[in-house]
Amino acid sequence: MKINIQATPKEQGYYFPAEFAPHKATWLSWPHKEASWPGKLESIYVSYSKFVYYLALSEQVCINVADTVMQQAATVHLQKAGVNMEQVKFFLHPTNDAWCRDHGPAFLINPAAEQKKVIVDWNYNAWGGKYPPFDLDDVIPTLIGMDYNIPVFNPGIVMEGGSVEFNGAGTVLTSTCCLLNPNRNPTLSQAQIEKFLCDYYGMEQVLWVPEGIVGDDTDGHIDDTIRFVNEDTVLTVVEENKNDENYDLLQQNLVALNEMRLLNGKQLNIVELPMPDAVVFDDQRLPASYANFYISNKHVIVPTYRCDKDDKALQIIADHFPGRETVGIDSTDIIWGLGSFHCLSQQEPAI
Repeated sequence: MKINIQATPKEQGYYFPAEFAPHKATWLSWPHKEASWPGKLESIYVSYSKFVYYLALSEQVCINVADTVMQQAATVHLQKAGVNMEQVKFFLHPTNDAWCRDHGPAFLINPAAEQKKVIVDWNYNAWGGKYPPFDLDDVIPTLIGMDYNIPVFNPGIVMEGGSVEFNGAGTVLTSTCCLLNPNRNPTLSQAQIEKFLCDYYGMEQVLWVPEGIVGDDTDGHIDDTIRFVNEDTVLTVVEENKNDENYDLLQQNLVALNEMRLLNGKQLNIVELPMPDAVVFDDQRLPASYANFYISNKHVIVPTYRCDKDDKALQIIADHFPGRETVGIDSTDIIWGLGSFHCLSQQEPAI
């Protein structure tokens, strides 16, 4: 089957697998931007390298770096953490920042095709133009496509990996506060955005929740609020303190989830996950959430916040991934960058 980049991936049988499907690799962009972690950049490398350690236990880790100097510095941190460096591969792809979930490649697969894997390169504008420049980040998927010599589709609209969550059975979940924000695609209607999601992720259904969490500079990415753990079960964060500013927002999401029906007509199985206590730095509420976990082949890597709710959240997540080991890694410094492990990573599916 010859790839026609004029036709959509969906028309050619490609789809974006769920994160809990098998991976070939995880893609990362090495953190280097001082402005993202003002005063804390050096302090994040211990937790970040521990994240890479667990990834490398069961899959390849591909890391974008600006040059050999950055590669050498990264290697020192990773070796200090005991990372199996045979599992790590560096790519000389300069980036503006570290948030590979949003600027990294969206890999789609079609097991029946001769060309089994393709990349979708959405436009990227740093969450509505908030953090210029972002020109280096915007081209990362195409550079990876060139390295791999595989086709790259360019839908021509802004989309970020953290704004979409997949169940592996034709459904994508997203939020109106993010994807309908006029700082992304102001000329597109909700129906038009749904068509792009279906055509370029290979989906049949788009489900919408209204809200994100306070402190999230992405305007409400879904990976801070609701995650699929299988085809019909979601973990959704809730705030137990009615006086907290996240309480009403997350209750609105809960109402929306209860009204949803999947393609087969089933209701979602909804499991509530607590929010951590507020994490505040320099008088700024940070988007700390246990939902920003990453699912690797053998682990579920969960951000923790030195909070007495950490253990409860880890147990709930572990209960829903019986085939994987759930690991908590302190994200108290990393979250100062306004994201955590899921925001920092993008999976490459096995095929």
